[in-house]
Amino acid sequence: MTAHLSNHHRSTLNKLFAHPPSANVEWRQVLSLLQAVGTVTEQANGKSKVTIGPETEVFDPPRGKDASLQAVADLRRMLRQAGLDPAGTPAATDRRSRDYGDSRRGEPGTESSSEAHAPR
Repeated sequence: MTAHLSNHHRSTLNKLFAHPPSANVEWRQVLSLLQAVGTVTEQANGKSKVTIGPETEVFDPPRGKDASLQAVADLRRMLRQAGLDPAGTPAATDRRSRDYGDSRRGEPGTESSSEAHAPR
C-alpha cells in the first residue's frame, strides 16, 4: 500500500516504525505523510485532527520540531491498522458497530443504499 508514497514519505514512515523509536522525527514531515495517507484538519486551538481509515485522533503540536514518543506510538497504531506498516501487515477490518443517527445501527457497508433510506 506504500507504492503511492514519495521517497520522503516512505523515509518518514520508516522513521516512525524504527526500533527503538526514533526521537528525531520532525513533526512537519509527519504531517506531510499524514496528509498523503489520510485527512488532517488544523483546529482553532492549534491541534491537528487526523483521520486514517476508520480511526480519528487529535494530536497536540510538539513544543520543539520533533514529534513526541507518545505521538509516535499513537501514529504507529493508526498506520498499522490502516495497512501502512512497512513490514506489510494487512489493514485491520473495521468491526465496530455504528449508530447512524437516524435509528439505523449496524456495521459499516452492510446496508445497501436503498435499504439505508427506507422508512422503518
